[in-house]
Amino acid sequence: MIRQRLLTLGSGNSSTNSLYSFRYFTSSSYLCDKATIGGSLGSESNRTHYSSEKETHFGYETVSEQEKAHKVKAVFENVAKTYDIMNDVMSIGIHRVWKDIFIQRLGPGNRTKLIDVAGGTGDIAFRFLKYAKVKPDFSFNPLIEANLFTVKEFSTNQRPENEVEAMQQAASESNPQPPKTYENTLTRSVLVCDINPKMLDVGKERSKTILTHCQRNRIDWMEGDAENLPTIPDNSFDAYTIAFGIRNCVHVDKVLEEAYRIIRPGGRFMCLEFSHVTNPAVKWAYDQYSFQMIPVMGQIIAGDWDSYQYLVESIRKFPNQEEFKSMIEQVGFRFTSYEDLSFGVATIHTGFKI
Repeated sequence: MIRQRLLTLGSGNSSTNSLYSFRYFTSSSYLCDKATIGGSLGSESNRTHYSSEKETHFGYETVSEQEKAHKVKAVFENVAKTYDIMNDVMSIGIHRVWKDIFIQRLGPGNRTKLIDVAGGTGDIAFRFLKYAKVKPDFSFNPLIEANLFTVKEFSTNQRPENEVEAMQQAASESNPQPPKTYENTLTRSVLVCDINPKMLDVGKERSKTILTHCQRNRIDWMEGDAENLPTIPDNSFDAYTIAFGIRNCVHVDKVLEEAYRIIRPGGRFMCLEFSHVTNPAVKWAYDQYSFQMIPVMGQIIAGDWDSYQYLVESIRKFPNQEEFKSMIEQVGFRFTSYEDLSFGVATIHTGFKI
């Protein structure tokens, strides 16, 4: 068997824990207060208690809710270091296009406050912070903001008329102020939340090379469970995103309820998730590729067959487009819609809190 031969090529990684700090978001400001959350499934105050008796699915396997929570956590601990590489290999890089489209559909403004849930490696958060390069705000005039071509600019070399002006001119020449740029006028900010600290570790490390210093100042990291985020106040964020994560949660309905709670009135919920292909020919080819190739690639690249077998199965167990749209509406979101990408291999779901 192919699997038996490949299983000797590697194994998963062990887990580690660490603490993450984040700023509290409120409806009026972005405060400087800090708090920390840690632990295997969140701190004691916000840990979700899963039933050891109620049954759910883990891929095609029937398990208890408690067992699924720990199995999913183990999956992402195992794949954390190779997660981005495997995404590129499995999707032939198309996941990057899907995520670009996802952020374009969100269209964040200069002051948008976002929470990105299940976003440990930072792919969505980084695109959110860098979106200004794709769609600049033309109301910003760098010449005006930098005080160029003004009387003040041309008068700096004039002879001071008194002692006070002389002192002011000397101070300005010795401590010149850097001109404002489009980037440092932004107050857009993001809180990345993930239940798995190893995924957050990967994201924090990637941010050092992907983001500028200014952008890193506008991103925070938090370990927490999407189903239960009590440290985050009601009506805190302008937008809530979750990409390729909600199908791994034990109670999808509770994730949606929590999302509705922490989004401000007028705010937007957006979910990018694998979905269901309806075209028979495309579906057959997609199924063959998913079940025959992806676990094999997982074993070769990540040393982990089982985790990628689960990921393939979990896609088939997730509600289809219309069913998930209905679930989003049931918690209170309005003007819901969805957009299929690549024949429905992935789908963008959106809704507004009115």
